[in-house]
Amino acid sequence: MDSEAEFADHTPSFDRVKDVIKDTEVKGFNPGLIVLLLVGGLLLTFLIGNYVLYIYAQKTLPPKKKKPISKKKMRKERLKQGVSAPGE
Repeated sequence: MDSEAEFADHTPSFDRVKDVIKDTEVKGFNPGLIVLLLVGGLLLTFLIGNYVLYIYAQKTLPPKKKKPISKKKMRKERLKQGVSAPGE
């Protein structure tokens, strides 16, 4: 019962809430927004940079050399096609 008696005297004051709403001013960017913009900007820069380097490499690097086919594989391919290998 003592706890109810303590809170009975205190009524919620909405005047303080109204004062807080009235006193709000634009004070600058939210720190969370700054971090989000910074991380997003770095990620976007990284992705765009990788894309640009990929396109540059596709244009400038010579085409990849194919591995030489072994004689065994060539013989198997010819047999599949129905052409007999010379010397067999």
